[in-house]
Amino acid sequence: MSDNNELAHPFDVTNTDTGRTYQLSPNSSKSVQPIALLRLSVFTPVGTKEKRFRNFEVDASDELSSMELARSEGYDDIRITGLKLSMSTDFKCWLGCIMAFSKYGFASEKITLSFNEFAKMCGISSTNINKRTRSRFQEALANLASVVISFRDSKTERFTVTHLVQKAMIDPKKDTVELVGDPSMWELYRYDHKTLLSLQVLSVLAKKEAAQSLYIYFEAMPAGTLFVNMKRLRERLLLTTPVRTQNQIIRKAMLELKSIGYLEYQEVKKGRDIQLQIFKRSPKLALAKQS
Repeated sequence: MSDNNELAHPFDVTNTDTGRTYQLSPNSSKSVQPIALLRLSVFTPVGTKEKRFRNFEVDASDELSSMELARSEGYDDIRITGLKLSMSTDFKCWLGCIMAFSKYGFASEKITLSFNEFAKMCGISSTNINKRTRSRFQEALANLASVVISFRDSKTERFTVTHLVQKAMIDPKKDTVELVGDPSMWELYRYDHKTLLSLQVLSVLAKKEAAQSLYIYFEAMPAGTLFVNMKRLRERLLLTTPVRTQNQIIRKAMLELKSIGYLEYQEVKKGRDIQLQIFKRSPKLALAKQS
């Protein structure tokens, strides 16, 4: 585990070219997110028919192999399993968790804050807090706590298992939210590869989960032109519909991202493969003004 001095700045990022360290800070319009969770199929569209049967498993060995826990213990098989997490509620709740840990620090495993403050961190205004909202937060925190991250050494069979959120409690009488994290997972938040997500884009794309999922995936990719195979996007979204329907959902999501000024792209067919070439991306949605 890192020392307390490191934990005071959980979102330090080091520029690999210059060696200089700077800090990413979440606020009401930006949220810091570890790129690994954005590239992997952790937060995806969740259909109404999937609510009871939405378990998933992804191999995160490549994305998380550089974590100190994995390197120090020799873990080479890293998997994330649990309920598929929705973009509409679960991801908003995760944003709130990240922002809460950022504000109140990582020196303690447990943090407590008012429900209203936590809801605001999740992008919910105090005027929109009601019984239904509280119920949705309870469900979202339960979903987050269901996600298991397991580390295994394939040679020695040494094994460690933990959760995305170790424990969460909502106290209606005190009107507070209590969050408990696993200290061995702090590095996941401090991972050298992080990105500031624009909450504006997620707000503009409200209820458009496929477009939201593709947005956070593209933001986790390197700058410059992207060449992405349609098959990879289907894998990222973890859709359960026929391939033809999945392609239609992806095409619609891409058009939605283009219409709000986030990206410019073209679709190219190479034999039986379909490739999307993304020329520009603008989290500030500046491309709409250029059209």
